[in-house]
Amino acid sequence: MVAAVATCVLTLAASHAAAQTTPVPKSGPKGGAQLSASDEQRGGQGPATTQTTPPNPIIPDPRRNVPASIFTSFDANQKAIAGKVSAYLSSLQTLVGNFVQVGPDGSKTKGDFYIQKPGKVRFEYDPPTPIDIIADGSSLVVRDRKLATQDVYPLSQTPLRYLLSDRIDLLKDTNVIAVASDDLYVTITIEEKQALIGTSRLMLMLGAKDGQLKQWTVTDPQGYDTTIAVYNLDTTKKLDPAMFKIDFTTYPSTPPG
Repeated sequence: MVAAVATCVLTLAASHAAAQTTPVPKSGPKGGAQLSASDEQRGGQGPATTQTTPPNPIIPDPRRNVPASIFTSFDANQKAIAGKVSAYLSSLQTLVGNFVQVGPDGSKTKGDFYIQKPGKVRFEYDPPTPIDIIADGSSLVVRDRKLATQDVYPLSQTPLRYLLSDRIDLLKDTNVIAVASDDLYVTITIEEKQALIGTSRLMLMLGAKDGQLKQWTVTDPQGYDTTIAVYNLDTTKKLDPAMFKIDFTTYPSTPPG
């Protein structure tokens, strides 16, 4: 299981978490990466600047299509949208909040997350899920506290690196394949192809009115989605650097395989 999704570590965490939760109806494999939020459910994801109650993650439509051409061109409005999202992501230095995660099988878990740019993040899942995800700037681990083990990945091979970059220009630094917007959401989809692993995608969704990050969806090379919706966001907290230290003593590390 670990070896299958080295570029989609959140999908791996979701598979660990699924064993600790009661699943809701399965959503099944997903095909492409294009989504218009106007076609999807809206629950709990309003334009309020500070959301303190758990949102209902918007699950990508399994019928969405893969872009017909890898040579995607964007009009002036789409380029402007991508520029605003790039500026927003670049402006974030710290970000703290809560999250709701929906795994490929529909299982739902919650927790807290902490981002310190560049390159550092910590996801702590609520009990009974024994999973932590920690990145220290170069490596990322998926830790199982119950088994006292952790799987180690280069941060450069995970889609989280785009969210953790100090500065980013999405149209220049990534392969953007879709830019869409409606009254509620701005959606940008990034595609990454790796010879040994396959094609993975990261779909970012921000509020159209407040410009804040609402959720992201990672699609693994097998076409399965893991969606994380974030809320109760705070960009002012000072974080302890020790939060992002990877413990290789208490938690022996194993390479994915």
